[in-house]
Amino acid sequence: MSIEKILSISGKPGLYALKLQTRTGFVAESLSDGKKVTVGLRSNVSLLSEISVYTYDGEVRLSEVFRAIAAKEDNGPAISHKEDNATLTDYFREVLPEFDEDRVYASDIKKILNWYNTLQAKGLVSKDEPAAQEAPAAEEVKSEE
Repeated sequence: MSIEKILSISGKPGLYALKLQTRTGFVAESLSDGKKVTVGLRSNVSLLSEISVYTYDGEVRLSEVFRAIAAKEDNGPAISHKEDNATLTDYFREVLPEFDEDRVYASDIKKILNWYNTLQAKGLVSKDEPAAQEAPAAEEVKSEE
């Protein structure tokens, strides 16, 4: 799942792919229409890879939630984010049974499902585990005797 450079920009609809960093901000490309926008450093921007969902046991990364939705839907689209709140909550409970219902609102579920469907249409989400990234090997420090 490659959502490392996918952004949500406050005040702008949809999701954006980070393209270029500049001195005064960065350039992002809309996933919906491909238009490029310049975003200043003062804008409220969230990387999807840094977002988590509250559960009763802690937090679950958004990428894990997307993977659970993809597994439920066999890599297909999820239900529409325009369903009524009760339907959305029931659906989300099937995907992530331990989500904290006091801290995860219907608006959050709508946003997550909208994001998932956008990313799924672009082929950016999958039920498969991500390829294990090779972590830099820790260098052993040998003491000189």
